[in-house]
Amino acid sequence: MILKNKFIIELKTKIKNIANIQSGLFTRPNLDGDIVYLQAKHFNENGILSSDLHPDLKASAVTQKHLLKPGDVLFAAKGSKNFATWYESKNPPEVVSTSFFVIRINDNYTNIILPEFLAWCLNNPNSQMILKGKAKGTAIASISKTALEDLEIFIPEIQTQKLILEITQLRNREKKLKQQIEDLREKQIQQLILNGIR
Repeated sequence: MILKNKFIIELKTKIKNIANIQSGLFTRPNLDGDIVYLQAKHFNENGILSSDLHPDLKASAVTQKHLLKPGDVLFAAKGSKNFATWYESKNPPEVVSTSFFVIRINDNYTNIILPEFLAWCLNNPNSQMILKGKAKGTAIASISKTALEDLEIFIPEIQTQKLILEITQLRNREKKLKQQIEDLREKQIQQLILNGIR
């Protein structure tokens, strides 16, 4: 950690030094309930949560420690899509399945790293390469809690984190717009071909 004029300039550390990690809850969802049970199928490959959710767990089946809190970072540790996303409380109370690890930033680091930046760190290609290189299992590859805890990340000052996130958001928006343009162009070309055949 480097200090200058009482401001933290940068920090390079392992995740286990700034956060606690716990696994999700293993249970079976019900048709009706009080709490949403988030599973990998509720997210796309970019970690975007589906809006089609409904409470499917009884509160009695869930302990307090498994309830998600705003700012928790969710990491999909099983399978080929090991995305990270951060939790915003927009729905009824929620818990995640054992497909995920829940990373909760320690209180004394909440002013040093943004949860969305921690998610960005985990989604970074270098981090993904390191974590996937430590994955175990043949049928379904799985990244262990230890591998996640030992991942080293670089934490710049908050304003730099915000700038990185803003640039990333703009880049993602650009890619989405380019794909939409390409799709529309393809439809236009196909229509021109059909019109020429008729």
